[in-house]
Amino acid sequence: MAAAQNYRKFSNESAADASQVFCRSTVVRLPNVNMAQCRETQLVDSGAKSVNGTSLYTRDVKPDDAKLRVLVLGGIHGDEMSSTSVALHWINLIKQNPTEVHWRFIPLLNPDGLQAKPSKRVNARGVDLNRNFPTPNWHKQAKIYWEQRTKKDPRRWPGPSPLSEPESKFLHTEMERFKPNLIVSIHAPFGVLDFDGPSVPPGKLGRLYLDQVGIYPGSLGNYGGIHKRIPVVTIELPHAQRTPLDAEMRQMWLDLMRWMSERIQPVEEIKSTPIKLSPEPKS
Repeated sequence: MAAAQNYRKFSNESAADASQVFCRSTVVRLPNVNMAQCRETQLVDSGAKSVNGTSLYTRDVKPDDAKLRVLVLGGIHGDEMSSTSVALHWINLIKQNPTEVHWRFIPLLNPDGLQAKPSKRVNARGVDLNRNFPTPNWHKQAKIYWEQRTKKDPRRWPGPSPLSEPESKFLHTEMERFKPNLIVSIHAPFGVLDFDGPSVPPGKLGRLYLDQVGIYPGSLGNYGGIHKRIPVVTIELPHAQRTPLDAEMRQMWLDLMRWMSERIQPVEEIKSTPIKLSPEPKS
């Protein structure tokens, strides 16, 4: 009994230390998050590192009777600060309002992009992590898209090969290990709701309404939603440097929960499907 109590105390102290490291380096750049709110999330160092050696943090909120697994991602683009803030707010909201869902949060996938001066979309090697996932025919199609559709926009460079970056490798590994029934990817600043994959998409979350913008090589929506058949809800917040009001963030989560209860079922075996490409979307 004493050993178990000591272990729990050590675990809690370790989580507090990890949150402290993350919060000290990150809160100053995030909108609508203070140190107390950040520390309350009790983030855990995953052991994975960014290009610059910065730790990548996660947080699980898990009831004993979890029926679904949901992976929530923020900060895949370093200059979309509000996406990380919303993920942190949701962690604390869910802790206070338990659900029958095992939530896994990665609130900031691209810390190097956030910490750059000024913050930037791409990671420390100049790769757009949302172009770096192993969609079919990536080597041919990603290059064509980047050259012809984006006119070699450096903010959207897909990298030299799929999963060339430690950050995208980490997320890919988490998807394989966690086997989510749903992925929620938070972006900014276009103020819409996007969706890829099976199931009927949500019509709205809060004040964000569905506007499906298509798929493209290397994107998480393409890889997860279309190829791996995991529903991917992409939230495009209206502002990159300003979060919605607290009540609005809560309403978005409530709308998500309502839709999940109606449309998302546990799926243990995820099958792949062929890809049909659409024009280049925004995120």
